[in-house]
Amino acid sequence: MALRRISLKDFVIVAELDLALDQGFTALTGETGAGKSILIDALQLCLGARADATTVREGAQRADIWAEFDPPPAGSPVEEWLDQGGFDTQDTLLLRRSIDQDGKSRGWINGSPATASQLRQLGEQLVDIHGQHAWAALTRGGAVRELLDTFAGIQTQALAEAYAQWRQAQTKLRDAEHSHQQQQNEREHLLWQLTEIRRLAPKEGEWAEINLQHSRLANAQALMDASQLALALLDQDDTGAVAALAKSQHALAAVQATEPAFGPIADELTASLAQAQDAVYSLQAYLRRADLDPQRLAELDERMGQWMTLSRRFKTPPEALPALLSQWEYALAALDAASDLETLARQAQSQLAVYSQLAKQVSQARQSAAPQLGQAVTAAMQTLGMPGGQLVVELETRDQPAASGNEEVQFLVAGHTGTSPKPITKVASGGELSRIALALTVVAQQSGAAPTLIFDEVDAGVGGTVAQAVGRLMRELGHNHQVLAVTHLPQVAAYAHHHLRVSKQSLGDQTLSRVDTLGNDQRELEIARMLAGDPITPTSQAHAREMLVLGAANKAKP
Repeated sequence: MALRRISLKDFVIVAELDLALDQGFTALTGETGAGKSILIDALQLCLGARADATTVREGAQRADIWAEFDPPPAGSPVEEWLDQGGFDTQDTLLLRRSIDQDGKSRGWINGSPATASQLRQLGEQLVDIHGQHAWAALTRGGAVRELLDTFAGIQTQALAEAYAQWRQAQTKLRDAEHSHQQQQNEREHLLWQLTEIRRLAPKEGEWAEINLQHSRLANAQALMDASQLALALLDQDDTGAVAALAKSQHALAAVQATEPAFGPIADELTASLAQAQDAVYSLQAYLRRADLDPQRLAELDERMGQWMTLSRRFKTPPEALPALLSQWEYALAALDAASDLETLARQAQSQLAVYSQLAKQVSQARQSAAPQLGQAVTAAMQTLGMPGGQLVVELETRDQPAASGNEEVQFLVAGHTGTSPKPITKVASGGELSRIALALTVVAQQSGAAPTLIFDEVDAGVGGTVAQAVGRLMRELGHNHQVLAVTHLPQVAAYAHHHLRVSKQSLGDQTLSRVDTLGNDQRELEIARMLAGDPITPTSQAHAREMLVLGAANKAKP
């Protein structure tokens, strides 16, 4: 999954650039101020770094950057990441970033819109970039630990997740312990309220029903009197309304043959007679069922009194008491769950056991890898101008567990023969720190996951035979990785498999930067320029030719 091509348009002082890159070690050189780091800056933006308007070339509307990588292998973490993110897997992996004059940016992965965070997540799996101040990381415990983990191939994501879950369980337990008494007081008060309302046991719709029953019983005598009076008026022998309707209907029916107009009236009287008779039947049925039932009325009075008492006590309408009962039942269950200290303690202990098991595995892997990393870096130090130097990777158990594991990692260094290793920041000079950092990066990344490694002037402050050793290390690293190094040292550039030169040119009132891929003859001239400056002399050119032959003789091939 090497970086195959990078294309720029209107980026800083680059009008347009389309650059193909090869496997192996590629050196990027140029005069001071030519913009050697422009490619690195552009690639970082394409991989999700923060963008601003200064990246847009003066006079242009926006800057565009494309980075093309080999397609991810089937089943690889990168392919899984693309699939989970909803990005198409194509014949190539293309990342793009566009920045406008206001500094607003947009990103794409294989043509689909992507956030800067997504570009960053994907970029971390594709490229590792090391700057000229990489030595500063040797003073930070976290960075030192990451170097060891990279060398050992240790993944700590599951460990960090287990730690977070354990801490969350601990927090729940601690909060429950702190609030236990308060919760107990709340629970007692809630239980008292529930005891009162459970004694009533109000049911949904019951209040409306007992109100209706009470109203009927309270007015039972008046209802019976009204029913009897109405029945008497309707059905009283020959003087009731039913009898009168029957006589009227019969009288009109008898003469409707003579006067057809009486027919409809007789029909209406017939219907009225039927309705009146129905009313009589209904009133008779009501009176048969009607009962004053003073005992039932007293029961309803008592029940309604209980409802009203709780309604006033809990300051809620009577019809809302069933809902209040359900609400308090739920609250009591929640309090019981929250105050279940035994369950919370078991959960915290279970999460700690998961974390401890993972931390133990990580510790064993670190303990195994630490001496191997120390030996490999010690061997590299011998070629980097530190004969007799030694690096020891020390693991110190923490007092408390952490997301990264149970140990702190520290580098101890002896600068030369006869001295005992001490903390690296106390015995190493700035130049030694730079060389140790380079050795660590090279050794650790030989087993690293990122297929492309970029070094931005990490060889600053070295020269001579040490610079040659740096070049050899870069070429060796290029055996298994794609390596791109920005360098000002001819000794390093001579060991490269490929060579790019950055230069400036003036076009009218603009200064633009360009990048050229150098052939063998051009490389010789560039190395000579780096050795002795302009003008290039036959001596410097011969020296450059000799350095290139020496670099090409190195065993490592791209």
